[in-house]
Amino acid sequence: MQQHHNNSNLFNTMKLVNGCKGNQVYALNTTNPCCNHSNNEDKQQHSTTSAQIRTVNNSSIRSKLSQSISIDNLLLPFGLPSTDLLEPPIEPYFKSINYVESLANVYKRLESCSVEEKSMAFLEQYSLFKGLSEPKLLRRSLRCARQYAVDVNEKVVLSAWLRYERREDEFDGSCSMDCGNGRVIECPKSSLVPGYDPDLVFEACPCRRTLVEVLSVDEREEEECSTSEGDDYDVSFCIGNEEIRCVRYKIGCLSRPLNTLLYGEFRESKREKISFAHGEISVEGMRAVELFSRTKKLESFTVSPRIVLEILSFANRFCCEEMKAACDKHLADLVCNIEDALLVIEYGLEEMAYLLVASCLQVLLRELPRSMHNSNIMRLFCGSEARKRLEIMGHASFTLYYFLSLVAMEEDMKSNTTVMLLERLGECATLGWQKGLAFHQLGCVMLERKEYKGAQRWFEAAVEVGHVYSLTGVARSKYIRGHKYTAYKQASALISEYTPLGWMYQERSLYCTGKERMMDLETATELDPTLPFPYKYRAVTLVEENKIEAAILEIDKIIGFKVTPDCLELRAWFSIVLEDYEAALRDIRALLTLEPSYMMYHGKVHGNYLVELLRRNVQQWSQADCWMQLYDRWSSVDDIGSLAVVHQMLANDPGKSLLRFRQSLLLLRLNCQKAAMRSLRLARNHSSSEHERLVYEGWILYDTGHREEALAKAEKSISIQRSFEAFFLKAYALADTSLDAESSSYVIQLLEEALKCPSDGLRKGQALNNLGSVYVDCDKLDLAADCYVSALNIRHTRAHQGLARVHHLKTQRKNAYDEMTKLIEKAQNNASAYEKRSEYCDRDMAKSDLTMATHLDPLRTYPYRYRAAVLMDDRKETEAIAELTKAIAFKPDLQLLHLRAAFFESMGDSVQTVRDCEAALCLDPNHSDTMELYNRSIVDTNQIGNN
Repeated sequence: MQQHHNNSNLFNTMKLVNGCKGNQVYALNTTNPCCNHSNNEDKQQHSTTSAQIRTVNNSSIRSKLSQSISIDNLLLPFGLPSTDLLEPPIEPYFKSINYVESLANVYKRLESCSVEEKSMAFLEQYSLFKGLSEPKLLRRSLRCARQYAVDVNEKVVLSAWLRYERREDEFDGSCSMDCGNGRVIECPKSSLVPGYDPDLVFEACPCRRTLVEVLSVDEREEEECSTSEGDDYDVSFCIGNEEIRCVRYKIGCLSRPLNTLLYGEFRESKREKISFAHGEISVEGMRAVELFSRTKKLESFTVSPRIVLEILSFANRFCCEEMKAACDKHLADLVCNIEDALLVIEYGLEEMAYLLVASCLQVLLRELPRSMHNSNIMRLFCGSEARKRLEIMGHASFTLYYFLSLVAMEEDMKSNTTVMLLERLGECATLGWQKGLAFHQLGCVMLERKEYKGAQRWFEAAVEVGHVYSLTGVARSKYIRGHKYTAYKQASALISEYTPLGWMYQERSLYCTGKERMMDLETATELDPTLPFPYKYRAVTLVEENKIEAAILEIDKIIGFKVTPDCLELRAWFSIVLEDYEAALRDIRALLTLEPSYMMYHGKVHGNYLVELLRRNVQQWSQADCWMQLYDRWSSVDDIGSLAVVHQMLANDPGKSLLRFRQSLLLLRLNCQKAAMRSLRLARNHSSSEHERLVYEGWILYDTGHREEALAKAEKSISIQRSFEAFFLKAYALADTSLDAESSSYVIQLLEEALKCPSDGLRKGQALNNLGSVYVDCDKLDLAADCYVSALNIRHTRAHQGLARVHHLKTQRKNAYDEMTKLIEKAQNNASAYEKRSEYCDRDMAKSDLTMATHLDPLRTYPYRYRAAVLMDDRKETEAIAELTKAIAFKPDLQLLHLRAAFFESMGDSVQTVRDCEAALCLDPNHSDTMELYNRSIVDTNQIGNN
């Protein structure tokens, strides 16, 4: 690594005035040349607004507060929320009109396509999963795309993409060129190695070679280099006053042109001295060429990067392909930072050095999103001519521009950079889904930029290539331009021509008024209860009718199962109107945990500013008070309240890693995985000891699918110091498999060791709960009951569910039911409790509990499966299929698809069975039950076809 660093420094000192074409940059420039004057004005206006807000923060607000002016006059400077300002977003990703059909088609394509097409098929799968909001599925698709990437460009882009997706769990002090988890799949060095081996990507990367191994290789190379063939020198190349003696045969073997020069009809073939007096190469360069002609190596200890660039140019001029490849690889290995990359990429493009350009691109991509703000970097990607230059080199791929445009849209949806990258994406698109994605995203960007004619044109282009969802963009563009009735007709046609979905009715609701609008919104919620807009619109409507409490109840419906910053902001807004500042402060703290830089009031005021205002009007807690409040909220399963308390505690003690860890656990409960990983990373970065840091690194590895590495971290932490969290992590990771008796005994031992270590009641309750679960699996019910009771004694409320399970296994069904009733009464978030209680009562009561579970959390799939199974038992096959189809329409879930496929099989419909199995296998190709059902159905389908 030291040697690599020294080589990199050589790039910064060498002179390339004559060799490198174009302007070179040696430091990051944060100015974006792609932004026009109007955008700069917008930024200036935004800066002025921010300055005004800061001025208000520091002077007038505080003086008014001291004069006891009503706080709602201060916190509602932009007025109450208005239905006129509410509008559902048009999602900027590939959205299928029939996810089941699309998933099935992708699975078939993956099974039948060639090796060269597989990586792109997984990228299509990624695009489809983007609309399902499942981070684990997205990560798996990207990993598979990288696994099956054939050429270097695809490897470089996908490795950088994987790193970008896990940026929330990156550690302080890590370098963008680090290989992350230590596997080939993300290793930057491995990405530059030509060749294809899908099994290799999961092995340890070559960066893990020890220093001893590196030195031994260098010593062997030096010995080989020292061999001399001086006796065979029979030709000299004269450069200035210098003569470089060479072996004519060896030089001739470098290429056909040199062979012709030295052995053909030219005068040079008869001479012992040949003049290179016209600047073809320097003395040092020719000596390096002579050395390469004998050793076929460019020795790093004798050849500087400047000389290698010179040799590369010489190799191109005389068509020395082997020497060019060696120079290309040598230079590619030296590029390790942005300065290096910007210094030599132009040279690489001029000299057609494929690996060198790939290496430069890799550095720039792995520095995203930071490099997105460098004008010189963006100039390499944005223009049509820039794309063509990369295309000549084989680097202007759809994958590259897909990645770049995705980052650009996340950074600034409206920027000219985003537009140009999406235009390049469209130029690289060849398949229908690729064009649909590029055109649709361009439409979304134009809509954000208020360029409505352009937006409509791009949306229509997306529709033409088969992306039906873009019709919403066409309708929206027409509506904004004043064609309300045309937009209404467009949305109505969408509903009549295709199977109606919730977002169709949501879109049409914008183009009608009064009762008709509310009816469409109710239908949208009925078809897809996960859409936030209908809840928000109904809530704001109630506010306009001065029914604030009812508005809060309406927005509570979606916050109960889908926590998003915009819904929390809306509820905080309503609470301020009611002068319930404590509730408002709770929600603002929670949303700042999800998005620390969130701007409220239509992007005008930072959430932290409102926290400062509100906290003066609520009771102030000490850190000890906060711990008590956290204990109460954790015990009552109030996750949002718990998040708010932790946020306040971190404001008092920002470096407390334990609090960051608690925060990550709460966020995982709320299914906010990205924010959870950010908190876990901060916990690791703020660790005060080595053993604590190792535990948090272990959790990060475990949560990103690296179980064995997580276990290793836990064991290393325990070897340094025995701690609750280290034992708990090891037990948790080991229990995440099918345990035999011996393994279960070991997990029990680990949890018992954890409980002997110091910790607080919150975590000990969790450990006791987990220990009870392992005892149940081992059929040690009395020991399990003791664990659950002990957990309840320290107010770990969720232990009621485990105790209920013990009662049930002891055939004490009434006790089990009563235990779950206690959980329902204590827990604020109790959808899962209703679902679980349904297992301990008769069919009618179970149906009632499951109806409540679906009402509280429509994303829970068990209630749909249970109701469908009951209907199937009653021979109501059509109703059973309809029950599953209703849920699949907004949540294409593996279990739902598998059950519906089984129902179709029992009805003799093998075609539908195969389709549902293929969709399910697209979600999880290793699901054995579905695979078995699929194989049977394929046979049946083939038999029907033959008959």
